[in-house]
Amino acid sequence: MVPSRRAFVGASAATLASGGLAAPAIAQSQPQVKWRLTSSFPRSLDTIYGTAQMFARFVAEATDGAFQIQTFPAGEIVPGLQALDSVSTGAVDCAQTATYFYSGKDPTLAFGTGVPFGFNSRQQHSWWFFGGGAEIINGVLAKYNVTSIPMGNSGCQMGGFFRKELNDVADLKGLKFRIGGIGGQVLAKLGVVPQQIAPGDVFPALERGSIDAAEFVGPYDDEKLGLVKVAKYYYYPGWWEGGAMLHLVVNAQKWAALPKHYQAIVRNAAEAANNWMLAKYDSVNPPALRRLVQQGVELRPFPAPIMEAGYKAAQDLYAELAASNAAFKQALDSMNAIRADQLVWWQIAEYAFDGFNIRTRGKS
Repeated sequence: MVPSRRAFVGASAATLASGGLAAPAIAQSQPQVKWRLTSSFPRSLDTIYGTAQMFARFVAEATDGAFQIQTFPAGEIVPGLQALDSVSTGAVDCAQTATYFYSGKDPTLAFGTGVPFGFNSRQQHSWWFFGGGAEIINGVLAKYNVTSIPMGNSGCQMGGFFRKELNDVADLKGLKFRIGGIGGQVLAKLGVVPQQIAPGDVFPALERGSIDAAEFVGPYDDEKLGLVKVAKYYYYPGWWEGGAMLHLVVNAQKWAALPKHYQAIVRNAAEAANNWMLAKYDSVNPPALRRLVQQGVELRPFPAPIMEAGYKAAQDLYAELAASNAAFKQALDSMNAIRADQLVWWQIAEYAFDGFNIRTRGKS
């Protein structure tokens, strides 16, 4: 005998009440997850730190609020340069940081963000996904119980604010310069005394005179840090960061525990945040540069002798590190091979196109 609809509904209600049936599939697929994210950057840097906030927003929207990531600027949980360690130990679930901050652990990690005379932003992104970058960097990070996903890029940066004018390599001797990554090691070969200082501490260090120069990102953030108030000369380009990639660094156990579709949401939210950050910088840097010039900044290109000496010093350092570190050599070889092809293509297409527009600017 076929049961009546009333009997079926009654039986179903009783079974649900007793816990005999699972919750609806949609509820099963959206478990409640709460993570904490610590950033290496202060809240005042609204483009960089804003990228972490946008990422958290994208994740929440994609899961109808089931997956919540609370973001904390540098210093609220741990200092900015301790972000990786806090994720490694599980003190926090994830972090927004730059892997080159941790090149002291392994210099290979510098390639995750960018190295002197390396890739531009698009080339860096291509290397990560199609040139072995992800496997190389995450292979190193696995030693520290974390994995990483690209989440932001600044594009090519400025060379920074200097208290004194630079004319030749001799002017670098003894210069105390705030710089991250292995760019500092390259400059040390030219006589610079590199200082790795968290972003929020850059201005007071330059103001007190404990450093002579500081690089950070570009006009928009440098203006926010107030560097123009304590240094006059603004040099370009930041040849140590042609396209500085930032990362979401996640505790390995926390990542493995996520449902696969949550992992996919995190990856796609990070990619969306990555694009948001680069687009935002391309929008806000030009007017910020004009404002800085109006405030009296003297905009200068690095003298050719410094650029040439920097390039040679970089190649010397790479040869030294590659001789003793297999992962570094693998990253270097892959970068050099890919960049050789990329630069030819870039010159034929992008550079020629942009160069024409620059030459004809203002004629229309």
